[in-house]
Amino acid sequence: MKKDNKKVIYWLLTGCLLIFSMVVIGGITRLTHSGLSISNYKLISGTLPPMNETEWHEAFNLYKQYPEYQKLNNHFNLQDFKDIYFWEWLHRLIGRMIGLVFLIPFLYFLATKQLTKSTIKKSIILLCMGAFQGFMGWYMVKSGLVNNPDVSHYRLAAHLTTAFLTFAYTFWVALDLIFPTNKEINLKFRNLVRWGLAILMIQIIYGAFVAGLDAGFIHNHWPMMSEGKFMHQTVYIEQTPLYKNFIEGKSGVQFVHRTLAYIVVLFIIIIWQKSKKLSLTKMQTNGINSLLIMVIIQFLLGVFTILLHVPVWLGVVHQVGAFFLLSTMIFTLHRFSK
Repeated sequence: MKKDNKKVIYWLLTGCLLIFSMVVIGGITRLTHSGLSISNYKLISGTLPPMNETEWHEAFNLYKQYPEYQKLNNHFNLQDFKDIYFWEWLHRLIGRMIGLVFLIPFLYFLATKQLTKSTIKKSIILLCMGAFQGFMGWYMVKSGLVNNPDVSHYRLAAHLTTAFLTFAYTFWVALDLIFPTNKEINLKFRNLVRWGLAILMIQIIYGAFVAGLDAGFIHNHWPMMSEGKFMHQTVYIEQTPLYKNFIEGKSGVQFVHRTLAYIVVLFIIIIWQKSKKLSLTKMQTNGINSLLIMVIIQFLLGVFTILLHVPVWLGVVHQVGAFFLLSTMIFTLHRFSK
């Protein structure tokens, strides 16, 4: 039987699709403030939601023991609780599905010798990344169950970033199998795209900071952060020392996220412009053009998200845009690598 065949590629791409679904549902969970509705973790028995009124009341009573209910949602009735419970339960369910979809086919392909040694090593790395992602999810939730009825924005950023990185690596491994032939590469241009990827990842982290701090609900103007003022004139000094404002302050974090948006757009325009001087394959051209289109779309989504005061649907679409922008960046980098 041929190793690294189409079935293996479909398996990896299915994993990419599930991680994408996980990120979308995770965005909805965050924006609807549903993430702390399930305050325990049961790997097997937690797969099913409460099945009768008794179980629902037990889950609700458990929720009442924690700060989110006591400080923010003590007006909730059982139906209100059910509404937020659904999104967190669905988010965890997809996480369990991802684990099974990665592990069971991997063991099957391993037993039937359909994987090369290189793909086996990469698959083991993927399994470890997936397990770490699950751990980060629970580690994030725990931060909101102590005193402050909200999760740490640092842990939220770590959770989201590991999801994006797991997707990126899964997609890369799939691309390795789809395009197995090595080619000559322009090292200088490849390194330029690598820098673009690094800047994009920093921007994704700051996007998570904005989400974790609810920083999108202030400075709802564009192109200025506040009406009639330049960006640097509107950053609130909320904390000392000064640098903390740019990693923990709502105003400073949004300022950095906005600034990085311009830098990402500029960097991708530079990549697009410099690619014009190269002799490109059709796939390379498609990757570069898609990257330019996607960064413009994502920039506009960010602007409208701010101007409209972060409606849930637009916040989710903006997060999805980041996912597609990362996908096009990974595809482009792969086409200029190897």
